[in-house]
Amino acid sequence: MSRTPIITRFAPSPTGLLHLGHAYAALFADRAAKEAGGRFLLRIEDIDGARCREAFVAALYEDLAWLGLRWEEPVWRQSARFADYRAGLERLEAPGLLYPCFCTRQQIVAEVALSPAAPQGGQGPLYPGTCRHLPKAEAAAKIATGEAYALRLDMTRAIALAGGAEKLRWHDRTRGWTAARPEVFGDVVLARKETPASYHLAVTLDDAASGVTLVTRGEDLFEATDIHRLLQALLDLPVPEYHHHRLLADEEGRRLAKREGARSIQSLRAEGLSPVEVRRRAGFA
Repeated sequence: MSRTPIITRFAPSPTGLLHLGHAYAALFADRAAKEAGGRFLLRIEDIDGARCREAFVAALYEDLAWLGLRWEEPVWRQSARFADYRAGLERLEAPGLLYPCFCTRQQIVAEVALSPAAPQGGQGPLYPGTCRHLPKAEAAAKIATGEAYALRLDMTRAIALAGGAEKLRWHDRTRGWTAARPEVFGDVVLARKETPASYHLAVTLDDAASGVTLVTRGEDLFEATDIHRLLQALLDLPVPEYHHHRLLADEEGRRLAKREGARSIQSLRAEGLSPVEVRRRAGFA
């Protein structure tokens, strides 16, 4: 498989300060581009208006520059791409692949509990399809009253339209060719009333629009790539190569994460560590 030209990206969400795990991901993508004489992009995934903060955007720019990273301008921001996400949803709506779902998480859990033999998806119990066959008039009436809803992808119909799961393959630099199995995720959510696109739809459209040819990201997203491969087929998008890298862990073996209180790069800087020392801690001498 050709590895040139290489265009990589680092795409953080500004919901907190960057930690060593973020440093590793950014440095990994930057190195992959440099080794091939390619390009390194930065994208701000600020689609979640309730949790993203401009102060965190400024902080991540500062931390990345302090680590010695340089990226192309202008920086892409998901908050500026809502019209593109809407267009993507309309392309999926046209052949009838989307349907509104009005179920709350509690209702889904309760219904799944009534069927203990229900299959499990990549992120927990599969959505049981409660709203899949809801009459259009009834769904429209619910939307008209302002009821909250999500737009789900009819997975069975989507795979059939893509020509069958056997045609959905993608390549990872570590694990080689993978046969996608998006059906294990069930009818995934691609948007909500208050959110113009899910992670799956937004990153698939963003990577294609910005010309990314090598997606580098943590191995925790390996299975999710099956969904992205399906969306690429449905939306006639190019298929990049992937490299799912290891995740950094703390002394107790727990994955570094904002919600787990992972120490920020800013705190390490405040202790007096140099960029070289922080890069070394992140695994880059």
